Amino acid sequence: MIKVENTTQVLEALGIHQVNPGGFCGEWIGTGPEMGVVTPIDGSPLARVRQVTEQEYDRIVERAHQAWLAWRALPAPRRGEVVRLLGNRLRELKQPLGALVTLEMGKILVEGEGEVQEMIDICDFAVGLSRQLYGLTMQSERPDHRMYEQWHPLGVVGVISAFNFPVAVWSWNAAIAAVCGDAVLWKPASKTPLTAIAVTTIAAEACRQAGVDPAIFSLVVGPGPTVGERLIGDTRIPLVSCTGSTEVGRHVSEVVGRRLGHTILELGGNNAIVVTPSANLDLALPAILFGAVGTAGQRCTSTRRIIVHESIREELVRRLRRAYADVPIGDPRQPGTLMGPLVTKRSVDDMQRAIAAVREQGGEILYGGETLDLAGGHYVRPCIAAVTNDLPIVQTETFAPILYVIGYGTKTASAREAVAEVEEAIRIHNDVPQGLSSAIFTEHVREMERFLSNRGSDCGIANVNIGTSGAEIGGAFGGEKETGGGRESGSDAWKAYMRRQTNTINWSTALPLAQGIKFGG
Repeated sequence: MIKVENTTQVLEALGIHQVNPGGFCGEWIGTGPEMGVVTPIDGSPLARVRQVTEQEYDRIVERAHQAWLAWRALPAPRRGEVVRLLGNRLRELKQPLGALVTLEMGKILVEGEGEVQEMIDICDFAVGLSRQLYGLTMQSERPDHRMYEQWHPLGVVGVISAFNFPVAVWSWNAAIAAVCGDAVLWKPASKTPLTAIAVTTIAAEACRQAGVDPAIFSLVVGPGPTVGERLIGDTRIPLVSCTGSTEVGRHVSEVVGRRLGHTILELGGNNAIVVTPSANLDLALPAILFGAVGTAGQRCTSTRRIIVHESIREELVRRLRRAYADVPIGDPRQPGTLMGPLVTKRSVDDMQRAIAAVREQGGEILYGGETLDLAGGHYVRPCIAAVTNDLPIVQTETFAPILYVIGYGTKTASAREAVAEVEEAIRIHNDVPQGLSSAIFTEHVREMERFLSNRGSDCGIANVNIGTSGAEIGGAFGGEKETGGGRESGSDAWKAYMRRQTNTINWSTALPLAQGIKFGG
């Protein structure tokens, strides 16, 4: 077992060198400018990556396409066997890969290893899925005809991932796309290329063990304005899955849409928890704490807003302030740490600008928000702010641990009146541009059912008595409005990675037309 605090051991266990090529297409290439990678823990260098040039990008895409032509011909259960080998290899390397997530992104160790476990889980899911890519049989209106649908692979799928989940997001896409018969071209975030290189190495080993072309899992590390733009404009890539900000997603959607390609967009979140008077605060408090402070507030599902009934607002804020004061902040490799650093100095600056905006727009800082001078890293104290939902800063997503507390209802409401006031809470909840994850804490069945109804939460994820963060892989993940409308991971999200085909077979000796049309004499 490696020592997670020993950076050299972690990198060596995963085949990361001092300088690494950033492109893979069955072989490693990359002759572009070198990019240094540092850890947000203390700012020390980890390794360097040679980015791919635009010409090398074209070579990688062409190889991925050639690999796909053979890959799609394999029966889906055979493709599932390759993904099973990938999952097994991830199991073997869970500890060092989780440690590398911590080193490169700043997550605490349990979250880093949890992200790798998510990869393992989605591989298991995809193996089962490889025998369940079902179509339907429909009843034809024409006699002696059979009508049905089937699903075919799309081609090379582009995956643009974000820094906050540097490996899990790739796996949600890659494992499902692979069993569907697609090849995958991965462009990771420039802040976290080392985890991408490590995972691509692992995937290549699984492919070689299975005797298939490892170029089905290809990689391009390169600048967004050049390599990224080529990827989203590339007609050889019929589907682009993009995880990032709403601004980035809007641009990707426009470029891919102009060439009539498909997108899966997982964009910003402004996630809220409604806390009603009947809520069990002993359940709500840890859910809020993990949702707002976990990953230093850098999850798309992080809890940004608490919409709490006025009758319990003071009590909840008192408990939150006490819980926030007890959060250990520091080196995420240490077992007792609950909150590590933000990923960059720019993230710290964005948080400070947001806190200043809260004050300027009439809000009040109730706790925290200060920058912390710890070991040269990008550390802050998590922040609680009292606001109204209509403040411009509340309507936007700040990717940092700022929790907005918003009241609803009347302090003196009776129990029956308080149940009716949940309508106001839902209105406040939905009154933001984003629509990813949501939750309500209540012991009242009418409140929970109202929240889950078609007049309730407008998010892609709606929970009762659990928080906004920590979705399981079995359900489809994604959101509405400016979150992009994409769905990844479980349920029937696999259909986005395939093309549907409707088939009709005439086994009669006549040629009847649909809708009873008589054509000719």
